[in-house]
Amino acid sequence: MIDIERELDQAERGLPRGGAPADVLQRLARRAGEEGLVDVAYSQVDSPFGPLTVAGSERGLLLVAYPERPLDEMLTRLAEEVSPRVLEAPERLDPVRRQLDDYFEGRLRSFSEPIDWSLTHDWFFRRVLEATAKIDYGEVRTYGEVAASAGSPRAVRATGNGLGSNPMPVVVPCHRVVRAGGGLGGYTGGVERKEFLLSLERG
Repeated sequence: MIDIERELDQAERGLPRGGAPADVLQRLARRAGEEGLVDVAYSQVDSPFGPLTVAGSERGLLLVAYPERPLDEMLTRLAEEVSPRVLEAPERLDPVRRQLDDYFEGRLRSFSEPIDWSLTHDWFFRRVLEATAKIDYGEVRTYGEVAASAGSPRAVRATGNGLGSNPMPVVVPCHRVVRAGGGLGGYTGGVERKEFLLSLERG
């Protein structure tokens, strides 16, 4: 058993029923990070929609999830598809948390956080999301335009499916993709959130 695992085991046995105090968890998370034992960090950030769950690796942002997504389900997906070494480590995610705060306050027009596409396995869906990530703040594109940018102009339905599987809404701005006739189209987080984000960006 390595030192940090022994320390965690001893700490857990000595905890009160309510669990570890926040400062203990923060110290353990920091130590695990220093020991190179955290491949995926996760945390939460306040938003107009409630607390968003964010997760990232050393390569970049992996996940932004709306409040109704069960945390256990997301952590299981991260453990199965990226790495089982997942830990709540807010400090590791401070840059994206600050950027999200600034975005919702209207102070940020472009996210600079690197993206880790590990949760996007389908090659076409990834191209759709990469094309979507290039849509400028306050602009919109149709599903057909995004399909063309992804290299398959006729794959409009598949483009919609790809956007529906977006693991990083807001940061990868699928809310900026609308129907050709002017309708909003669908949105993973609900059409009301799509309207809110587009309205926010229109100022």
